[in-house]
Amino acid sequence: MAEVINMPRLSDTMEEGTVATWLKNVGDKIEEGDILAEIETDKATMEFESFYEGTLLHIGVKEGETTKVDELLAVIGEEGEDISEIIDGKPSGSGSKEEEKESSEESESKSDAEESDEDSKTDNEESKDKDGEGDESDSSKESELPEDVTVVSMPRLSDTMEEGTVATWLKKVGDEVEEGEILAEIETDKATMEFESFQSGTLLHIGLKEGESAKVDSLLAIIGPEGTDVSDIAKNFKSGGSSSEEKKKEEKPKKEKKKTDSKQEELQKEETKKDDSKKSPSTSISSSDSGRIFASPLAKKMAEEKGIKLNQVKGSGENGRIVKRDIENYTPSTSTAAVGKFVPTGQVDFDEVPNSSMRKAIAKNLAKSKFSAPHYYLNVEFDMENAMAFRAQYNSLPDTKISYNDMIIKACALALKQHPQVNSQWFDDKMRMNNHVHIGVAVAVPEGLVVPVVKFANEQSLPQINAAVKDYAGRARNKKLTIEEMEGSTFTVSNLGMFGIDSFTSIINQPNSAILSVGNIVEKPVVKDGKIVVGNTMKLSMACDHRTVDGATGAQFLQTLKGYIENPVTMLV
Repeated sequence: MAEVINMPRLSDTMEEGTVATWLKNVGDKIEEGDILAEIETDKATMEFESFYEGTLLHIGVKEGETTKVDELLAVIGEEGEDISEIIDGKPSGSGSKEEEKESSEESESKSDAEESDEDSKTDNEESKDKDGEGDESDSSKESELPEDVTVVSMPRLSDTMEEGTVATWLKKVGDEVEEGEILAEIETDKATMEFESFQSGTLLHIGLKEGESAKVDSLLAIIGPEGTDVSDIAKNFKSGGSSSEEKKKEEKPKKEKKKTDSKQEELQKEETKKDDSKKSPSTSISSSDSGRIFASPLAKKMAEEKGIKLNQVKGSGENGRIVKRDIENYTPSTSTAAVGKFVPTGQVDFDEVPNSSMRKAIAKNLAKSKFSAPHYYLNVEFDMENAMAFRAQYNSLPDTKISYNDMIIKACALALKQHPQVNSQWFDDKMRMNNHVHIGVAVAVPEGLVVPVVKFANEQSLPQINAAVKDYAGRARNKKLTIEEMEGSTFTVSNLGMFGIDSFTSIINQPNSAILSVGNIVEKPVVKDGKIVVGNTMKLSMACDHRTVDGATGAQFLQTLKGYIENPVTMLV
């Protein structure tokens, strides 16, 4: 069934958007997470990803064209699906398919609605007479905003997003905020995204603490001039009312700024400190006498895993922010050495860490692969003497350095060209035999496992593969990989040899047909020419999908791979 994609509201002030660039064409296959287009808002140009899978059937707004929020942007569905009714019959300004279905019902009940509106108006007039002037003053407080004060509501970061969770606040109450600065990291139903401020000013109020969730358009924060009293705004804010308040603000003449006295400022600071001190160390940054310690999400997670207290680490990032390299380079002193949490003998104790959206998605995909694809495993052991000599000689060249993993990726790519059945993919209605070779390289990150892809690996040299893998691994740990860099693999290599693992088995990265698990190079006695000598070997295990790769086919591939690894000079021919 076709899915209608509307122009998203990418900021709380956005009324219309302009398509700067389409990254997909009509007829292209769309995967969940693919970037569809770059959309220019009133504040910035942002990437807009698809949350549906299928074929791009229609583009409603061409590059350079502008349309209102919730207007038809694109249609995704099954190839060849008839969408003429959607394109021709969709009314202007319709925000969803549900609205289109209910339009007839709305027209039928129009007369009833008008009658109810008249009744409600009468009731409202009667209540106003009874309540008096007090209610009028309260409503004016709700509708009017002090000069230069902006209410920031929970943004709709995807067309399927109904609520969001504040993963991390990167600013605290009282901080100066510049336009374009990252306010917070917000976890949606699809991913964790950075949310930037589209206003400059002072962060006067935070409506949601870290770890708390709220519906779209709920109060997220208030930004304005320092010292402005926003207590009434925060108290009386209604979900979805920010845009109307802003319109009323523009229509009314500017009001004088309201200043709080020194006592109010002190109370506000004390409340902020109390909130920070109440937060669990597993979910927030620790606090000190000088206030909150600033650290990147990755740095926080690395510190938690290593048992490092952030207040003992000196940050080298912007404004003293603690970043990844600070945790990696941290050396505890003898007096402040990290120790495990003390738990009395016989006492049950545990810490609960909420599952991130990324980890949930990984778990879902792995479970689907494990229990839907009929795995079987082929185990081999390669002689690495020639490979070790080849690598040493190759790295002796100026400005050249390759790893064993680079050699394995190259060897796999060449072997896959000779065994296209292993380079295949399984779908419900077909099997795809890939003539190109895209090798996925598993990279461990704090939130799980990501698989960046070395495109056309068989056509790349060993130094090129080395540079690509290093770049991907570094950016993966900093959450800088794009969707395009993590999709399209036809085969996957997972290497745990660097962690001292001799052998292991992996779960296939669907829809691929196989994944290679690479172990450590082990020095051990081997038999050569009837004599026991010291040798170096490496164990590999390949998980295969029996629907596409038969046992003999997988064995032949490994024999070809063995030839390349044990005689690596053949990879240069």
